[in-house]
Amino acid sequence: MKIVRKIGMSALWFVLILATAVATAAVKQRFEDGPNRVFSGGALVSGEIYKGPEPDWTFVNDIDTLELQLLDPVLSRRIWTASVDGKIYVWSGYMNSLVGRLWKSWPSQAERDGRAILRIDGRRYERELKRISTGDVLDTLTEVINNKYPSRTSRKAVESGDVWVFEAGPRLQVGDAR
Repeated sequence: MKIVRKIGMSALWFVLILATAVATAAVKQRFEDGPNRVFSGGALVSGEIYKGPEPDWTFVNDIDTLELQLLDPVLSRRIWTASVDGKIYVWSGYMNSLVGRLWKSWPSQAERDGRAILRIDGRRYERELKRISTGDVLDTLTEVINNKYPSRTSRKAVESGDVWVFEAGPRLQVGDAR
């Protein structure tokens, strides 16, 4: 019986140490310049801010992820992306699931305040996220997503709210008409 108790206590201490290490790494990453592969990060501060004409975003179909930072709250994460007709899109799945509601807060934050910064290959782009929940673009976009990623999303999933899609359009400057 003593050996079982010792093994149990050792396992408990191991789990406690592991949980503390993971929590510490997650908190520490929140103060770093961007996310890592596992944890959300802080503000995207390095890299020049793009100031040229609106890019043709088709090049994002050749990259795995980009870094996305919302301005409120100032947190960044790695996210999948795709382009259709030269526009750039980001999305979040499982929004109607318990896991999605608990784990994915950025989509509702982006819906409230769409100001965002994207960082791709060290260059930052100031963007405005606008949720897209209907339209013919969803047919092509979900096809691009399904060809690029291990995803089986559909227009129906977007229209039902299970997947939230955002167009990352140019950010309006002060004085621009909406």
